[in-house]
Amino acid sequence: MSGEIPYIDIIFFVMIAAFLVLRLRSVLGRRDGHESRPRDLFKDRESLENNVAGDQPDDQPDDNVVPLSDLTGDDDDVLSTADEADDFLAAGIRQIKDADPDFNTKEFLSGAKAAFEIILGFYASGKADSLKPLLNADVFDNFAQAIKDREQSGQTLDDTLIRIKSADIVEAFIEDRTALITVKFISEQINTLRDQNEAVIEGDPNTINEVTDFWTFSHDPSSRNPNWILVATRSLD
Repeated sequence: MSGEIPYIDIIFFVMIAAFLVLRLRSVLGRRDGHESRPRDLFKDRESLENNVAGDQPDDQPDDNVVPLSDLTGDDDDVLSTADEADDFLAAGIRQIKDADPDFNTKEFLSGAKAAFEIILGFYASGKADSLKPLLNADVFDNFAQAIKDREQSGQTLDDTLIRIKSADIVEAFIEDRTALITVKFISEQINTLRDQNEAVIEGDPNTINEVTDFWTFSHDPSSRNPNWILVATRSLD
């Protein structure tokens, strides 16, 4: 990463895109994306700005990028998101920090929240091609199949992500030289599935639901690519 574009600018563009264009809700965890294995994806920061803002250069592929770790300063509190009483979680975060000295929990969570909004939006709006760079192979196959099934049945997701109430790291460790971090998202969403006649067949357009999702991201600390990809999802129904 060149560092030419400040991280906060990326979050700004991501939030604009997420709230003004992609404020849709998927049903991840109930329908797809369960327990898959790591693989690298995500690209650079300029690609994220271009893809999310809809101003993509001709030589750039049509994909979306969410950098979850691109750090310039020290992590003053590497356990800032961990329960200090949870020795296993604390040890896992330290293990990742040892393998990648640039890792920063606060910066990671900022990017994770941005990724959460963008991935939900692309899934709900049926943009499988845009999802592909953000997910590992197994999760993408599940998402793409769910989108295909929905389109073939004439169904549409008419859902809104109201806000992310919280995002906390609940698991962190290194396995086979790959860093894995699970984030617990609690969000408020309006979930509506409609048939080809626009009749509501699932959910209520007038009801805000509190939804709990667990998303696992992976990254190879030895890679020059600082980005993370989504490798598993599940939801509490």
